[in-house]
Amino acid sequence: MLKGRSLLTWFEWTKVEIRFLLDVAKQLKAENKPQQRFAGKTLALLFEKRSTRTRCAFETAFGEEGGHPVFLSTTDIQLGAKESIEDTARVLGRMFSAIQFRGYKQSTVETLFKYSGVPVYNGLTDDFHPTQALADIMTLEEYCGTAPGKKLAFIGDGRNNVARSLVVICAKLGVHIMIITPPALNPDPVLLSRCKPIAAESGATITVTADPAAVAGADAIYTDVWTSMGEESKKAERAALLQPYQVNQSLMEKTGRQDTIFLHCLPAVKGEEVTAEVIDGPQSRAWDEAENRKWTIKAILLATLMD
Repeated sequence: MLKGRSLLTWFEWTKVEIRFLLDVAKQLKAENKPQQRFAGKTLALLFEKRSTRTRCAFETAFGEEGGHPVFLSTTDIQLGAKESIEDTARVLGRMFSAIQFRGYKQSTVETLFKYSGVPVYNGLTDDFHPTQALADIMTLEEYCGTAPGKKLAFIGDGRNNVARSLVVICAKLGVHIMIITPPALNPDPVLLSRCKPIAAESGATITVTADPAAVAGADAIYTDVWTSMGEESKKAERAALLQPYQVNQSLMEKTGRQDTIFLHCLPAVKGEEVTAEVIDGPQSRAWDEAENRKWTIKAILLATLMD
C-alpha cells in the first residue's frame, strides 16, 4: 500500500501508516535476519551535510539487503551548481530506484521528489528530520510502552529540525509534546497552527514554555545540540541563551520519576546541552536510539520499494 511513496515530512503520512512503519521496524530488529530483498535495486545518497548515523543507517539498511547504495556529495556531482536540481533529479530518477537527500533547503528535497519519478527520502533538511523522529518514537515505545498518551519533553532550540519533526509525529500519534525553550527560540507558529488540529484529533497536546520545570512527569527528556549545522557563527550567543536549559542530573530529577529516559539525536556536545553524567548514565537511551535509525530506515525502504 506504500510502494512508491516518498518521505519529505510526516505531514503527508497518516497515523495508521506511521504505526505500520514502527511495527515493521520492531519486527526487523527482533528478527535481525537480512533477506536480500533489495537485490538489483540502487539508492542514490545525496549529502550536502556531513553525517554519521543517517549515512550509516541508509547504507547498512540498504546494503545488507542486497541493494547497492551510492554515496554522492556536492564534491562528486553538480547538484545545483553547473546543473539544476531539476535536471539532476531527472537523471538520477532514470538510474536509481530511490534517492535520499541530506542537506540545507527543504525545497531541494521537494524538487527531487517532483522531478525524479522515484521515491525520495528526507535524511535531514534545515526544516525537518523525519527519519530521526521515527527512530525517536520507536525508542520511546521500547522503554515506555505504546506512544499514545506518553509525555515527551524536548528542551533546547525549539526551532530546529528535530523539534519540528517531533511536533509533527507526536501530533499524529497522540504523544503529548512539550517544547521547553527560551522565547527567542520558540517553534514556528505556522508549524504549530498546522499541527494543533492534528493533535486534537489524536488526543495529543502541544505545549510551548520557557520553564524547565515543565519536565515534571515526562516519560522522556530529549535535547539536541545548541548550535545547528550552518549556524556556527552563533555558537557563543546560543550557549549563553540556552545554558539554563542544559540537561543535567538536577533537571532529570525534576520529572519526579526514576524511569524517565533521556534521548538525543547525536552528535552530542557533552558539557553543553547535556552532561556526560546523563548521556552516559543509566537513564540514557541515546545509543539504542542511534541503532534504531537503521531499523526504522529499513522499514521505510521496505515499505516504499517492495510489493
